[in-house]
Formats: sequence, C-alpha cells, structure tokens
Amino acid sequence: MKKVKEMTRERVKRMVILGFQKLSDPYYQGAAAEIAFYFLLSIVPTLILLSQLLGLFSISLDGIRDWLNTDMIQVEGADMILSLLDYSPSGVNSVFLAVTAVWAASRAQFAMLRITNYTLTDGISTGKGYVRDRIRSLKTVVITVFTIGFSLVILVYGELILKLVFGIVAGSEIAEKTWVMIRWPIAAALYFLMISYNYYVLPTHRVPYRAVVPGSVFASIGLMVVTWAYSIYTSVSSGYDILYGSFSNFVALMFWFYLLSWVLFLGVILNKVWWESRFIPEE
Repeated sequence: MKKVKEMTRERVKRMVILGFQKLSDPYYQGAAAEIAFYFLLSIVPTLILLSQLLGLFSISLDGIRDWLNTDMIQVEGADMILSLLDYSPSGVNSVFLAVTAVWAASRAQFAMLRITNYTLTDGISTGKGYVRDRIRSLKTVVITVFTIGFSLVILVYGELILKLVFGIVAGSEIAEKTWVMIRWPIAAALYFLMISYNYYVLPTHRVPYRAVVPGSVFASIGLMVVTWAYSIYTSVSSGYDILYGSFSNFVALMFWFYLLSWVLFLGVILNKVWWESRFIPEE
C-alpha cells in the first residue's frame, strides 16, 4: 500500500513537471485563443446544422430553447446563441447551406486536430497535410453534431420519456424526482462522450482510447464548472458594460469561449502527460 502511494505521488509529480514543460512551448502560447476564435466562428454553422438535423425528426426548437433558458446555467451573452435557434431554413437552399455550414463548423475541429497532433508527437508534426486534415475534421464535426443533437433530445425530453416508461408503475411524481437526480450525470456523460470522441478520432497520430480518458473526464467536468463559475462572475460584474458598451455581450461571450477553450486545451495536455508518466514494468 505504501509503495502504491509513493508511485502515485511520483507520477503526479512527474505529470506536473511534464505539464509545465509542455506549456512553456511557444507553440501553445496562443492555442486557447485560436480554439476560441474558431469556436466562435463555428457556433453559428453548428446551430444551423442542429436546426436542420432536429427538423428532420419534427422536433420543436422551442422546447430546446425553453430548456436552455431554464435549466442551463445562464451566462451573459448566451442569449445571442439562443436567438440563433429562431433560424430554421427550408427547401433546396438548405442543402447548400448545410454543406457550407459543415465546412465552416469544422474549422474548430481543424484547430484542435493540429494542436492535438503537435502535442502527441512532441512537436514533430501537426497533421498529414491540409486536405487530409480538413477531411478528417469534416467527418468529426458531422459526428459531433449528431452527438449534440442526441444529447439535446435526451436532456429536453428525458423527463417525458421517464414518465411514459415508469409513470404508470411508479407515478409521475417519482419519475420527475428521478429525472432531477440523473439529469446532470447524464449531461456529464454526454459531454464525456462528445469530448472523448474528438480527442480520440481527431489526431492522425493514433493512441489507445484509454489514453484520452483522463483528459476527457477533466474537460467534461471543467466545461460545466467554468460555465457555472463564469455565470456567477458575469452576474455580479458590471465592468463589461462600462468598458465595451454595446459590445459587452459579444465580449462576454468571447471570453466565455476562451475559458472553455483553455479547458479543452488542458485536457489535451493532461492526456499526453498522463500517458507519458504511466508505469512501465522493467523487463
């Protein structure tokens, strides 16, 4: 038992040292800002894709908007995102719009792909060329959109599903209380699924799935914690209005994306140092 504790302590120490060594690389100085910038450019196309996808199943976007307004943690500037749900194009133009949206939405995945490859190869490579990497990011964003759509359906209609399945036997009140208890664990699990998929599939330098689990867990929890903490900060701070005037909501939204990008970036670093510091028995 004592030996296990010593090994764990040494591993944590080595992970911290390796982490600081990675972060000292000049390549990473603007990594979070890059992800945040392309994340901002990708959010509108992604929401357009979501509206198209959910529309195929005749799912009302009003229900999703109501859930985001009431159940999600409020962040200043997030209403700009919610307003985009009002847009639901239809007809022949939607096909062209969907293809264009996929291309635009994949830019965030492309940035993550290059940063992840650079990390996993110790700075040797950022990918296998622009065309191949863009195709990989396109495939990834399509799966990601489907995952987000599935997550929204589950989180919006989960309580109704529980009532339909268990309501007759256990009663609607018990089903409602059960949903309140399991809603956020389900949300965290869906976050984990989406993030771990991106961490695992995006890099052209392949690693075992277990190598991306630590960073995925960290990022899944970190995204929710950062959003919760930032929502509290924006609710008590009035500095944005004073400094940026009518642009305050946009600045608040961009800074929120910047913090979320740091979490995703640190998840990549954690995966790398976790795998490098693993114990390898001597032969």
